[in-house]
Amino acid sequence: MKKVLLAAVFLAGFSFSYAQESKGKSIDPKEDKDLMTWYHKDFSTSKVYGVNTANAYKYLESKGLKPKTVVVGVLDSGVQVDHPGLVKNLWTNPNEIPGNGKDDDGNGYIDDVHGWNFIGGKNGDVDIDNMEVTRVVAKYQSIFEGDDSTKNKANQAKMPEEFAMYMKAKELFNKKSIEAKQNFKTYSMINELIPNMVKLLGGKSVTAQNIAAIKAPTDQKDAVALQILTQVSQNAEFQGKSSAEFEKGMKDQMKEALDYFTPQAKQYDLSYDTRKEIVGDNYDDYSEKNYGNNHYEGPDAEHGTHVAGIIAGLPQGKEVQYGIASRVAKIMSVRTVPNGDERDKDVANAIRYAVDNGAKVLNMSFGKPVSPGKNVVWDAFKYAEDKGVLLVKAAGNENEDVAEHLAYPTNFKNVTDEKPFVSNVLVVGASTNQNNALRASFSNYNKKMVNVFAPGEEIYSTVPKNEYKYLQGTSMASPVVAGAAAVLLAYMPDLKPYQVIEALVKSSNPSTENGFSGYSQAGGVIDVAKAAEYAYNNFYNGKSSTVTKPSKRKLNEVKSVKKAVKK
Repeated sequence: MKKVLLAAVFLAGFSFSYAQESKGKSIDPKEDKDLMTWYHKDFSTSKVYGVNTANAYKYLESKGLKPKTVVVGVLDSGVQVDHPGLVKNLWTNPNEIPGNGKDDDGNGYIDDVHGWNFIGGKNGDVDIDNMEVTRVVAKYQSIFEGDDSTKNKANQAKMPEEFAMYMKAKELFNKKSIEAKQNFKTYSMINELIPNMVKLLGGKSVTAQNIAAIKAPTDQKDAVALQILTQVSQNAEFQGKSSAEFEKGMKDQMKEALDYFTPQAKQYDLSYDTRKEIVGDNYDDYSEKNYGNNHYEGPDAEHGTHVAGIIAGLPQGKEVQYGIASRVAKIMSVRTVPNGDERDKDVANAIRYAVDNGAKVLNMSFGKPVSPGKNVVWDAFKYAEDKGVLLVKAAGNENEDVAEHLAYPTNFKNVTDEKPFVSNVLVVGASTNQNNALRASFSNYNKKMVNVFAPGEEIYSTVPKNEYKYLQGTSMASPVVAGAAAVLLAYMPDLKPYQVIEALVKSSNPSTENGFSGYSQAGGVIDVAKAAEYAYNNFYNGKSSTVTKPSKRKLNEVKSVKKAVKK
């Protein structure tokens, strides 16, 4: 979930990143201030399913509430901590002296001033890592499908759960590795044909009339280039563009695609392993926790920096972008996700690190179909629940029902369970600014296992090199909700995670169009202002809700009364 969904971008009409409805006028998305901040809109006045950010602050302040800073842990690919749009909203460890090479606070991590990196070590930082299905196949292939068929059957019988996971991983590995090779070949071919397309345009702009006037090429490459050019010209982003603008746009798009697909040769390589030399930990020892370094950014922090900006970005210079919790949140960077799949050991350690160092909300914009160490991650979920910490998790970008295709880590140990095993996990799907297509085409969904939807398409936020960019995915929707939760907790710090979840679910703006009501528990898109009002009326003033859990103290009082009655 670290990268955006480029596999189907070209075939679906190309340039998914910046597509928009013109609404009667053509505005460059990079200059469209309204588009840059659309996800903050108030649905009641704009009829756009934004999250009503400004009115949430107005409501809470009208009640005389004063905010307290909320630390939000961003468990991701890394964060550019000196980005102008983020630097003022970074968490700083108050008990650590920067750069002295000592573990001043005694938490086991040296110079962890703004967070920690669990995918780095003395020899640098992990960039590309395997997909989890690759690691599972590499580990179990010789055990379950080795040369000795008798041993294979014995091992399959002895380890049924591992065997089931291996078979699932093997199926996905075979499918995905082939797709990765095909996509790399396709985008490489398109990239190579850009000069041919520019030549065919002959200096003219990209219009249907100009392209129709191009004579059928006799050269095979030019013939293919014309087919691609014809398809690309149908996309709004390229229509009317000059030849030079077209060339630059195509090169940018193909670079993004190839940056995504090129690493997959390593991600699906059964023998590839750079972590061994870089981190040097024992993969199977889940008790290890004191490894890594304090490189908060890492080799590729685009995803994590974008997520951080959605939560707590601040306007700077000419940029109008701001995060949902920009007034109240501080970002703790916990680097957990490589260019590939996160490891369960790192996820569990990252959760515990963030919880132990004061984070009250953790954003987890990642996921994978198999999880060898799921029990260790579930233990970390429970640890966070016991400490009163909310975990916000992206539902996934596969356009699937998560009950049929699990996206780990999940808060349901079995899909048949009526309720999750913990009460502090909030799962988020991605919505759009188009009311007749409110569920983003890529977003996972499920009425029971996805709690809410939030804006996750055409989201403008911070990226490395002090820049800004539109990205999309449930990875972007999740931090919208994490920011919303931080706002509620800043003004009402005694709220429990399940109360925050209930407030966001029960107050969402509903939609029944195109079956949207069936995609999540909420059946709608979150509204932070309404959630603030719900939480204030039901929890802050001591009022109870139908699903509010009684405190342990209250339970003990009830037990004491019952004992007294019996006596």
